[in-house]
Amino acid sequence: MKLPQFYIDDLIKRAVQEDIHYIDVTSDYLLDDKDVSQAKLIAKDTGVICGIEIAMRVFTLIDHTIEFTIDKQDGDMVKQGDVIATMYGCTKSLLKGERTALNLIQHMSGIATATHRCVDLVKGTNATIACTRKTLPGLRPIQKYAVVIGGGRNHRYNLSDAAMLKDNHIDAYGGILPAVKALRAKTGHMVQIEVETRNLDELQEALQAGVDVIMLDNMDYDTMKKAVEITNGRAKLEASGNITLENIAQVAKTGVDIISLGALTHSVTCFDISMRIIKA
Repeated sequence: MKLPQFYIDDLIKRAVQEDIHYIDVTSDYLLDDKDVSQAKLIAKDTGVICGIEIAMRVFTLIDHTIEFTIDKQDGDMVKQGDVIATMYGCTKSLLKGERTALNLIQHMSGIATATHRCVDLVKGTNATIACTRKTLPGLRPIQKYAVVIGGGRNHRYNLSDAAMLKDNHIDAYGGILPAVKALRAKTGHMVQIEVETRNLDELQEALQAGVDVIMLDNMDYDTMKKAVEITNGRAKLEASGNITLENIAQVAKTGVDIISLGALTHSVTCFDISMRIIKA
């Protein structure tokens, strides 16, 4: 999986313009253009690296003469003290790119690390880990990329990917069966339909409608187990709502096919990485 370069470049340019504006008052006034240094990105925790090429692109967009070597690729496990990459070039350029590069790689590595933990916790079960559309505006592609690097899968990228009847859609239209019927009359043959259900009665209605995926929203373990038994493979079952590291293994053991977590993208902890300048 590789993100398109035009998206990456546009994202970095917006971020750098926001951070530098016209000049870097500190670096531009303090250092000479001919001043060169080596810089290293160093892991300060244990986890999964993600976004290394994006971080390096920050420096080369600021200054095309920056050279670098990558020691850890996306998906690699690192521990505290590991060198992730080494850069060499104009000191001012390295300092100008530092914060933006770290912001991106720390955020992406945090998502990949959190996803990896969840994937490990459900090993041996039928469940796969998925993210949601609860992403930060403008960052969805890199956040969803990071989930894949961590061993998870992507839910919808956007509202055009599939039809998903959530509780508000169902309540607004007047029920699962009529809503599914109305969708089927207009959607193309490639469009899958998912329905969010809040209880076993709604599950039965979704099964009667013949939908592709059924979300079990905020159901307890016993109810999810019953849902798996009732469904018996007739649709994919997705567990969602109030899922944490403490209960995710128990949810997976109910037999659901997918566990989706908005927390993987909307409230993940950044992975700690620092940049150290070494005077040439």
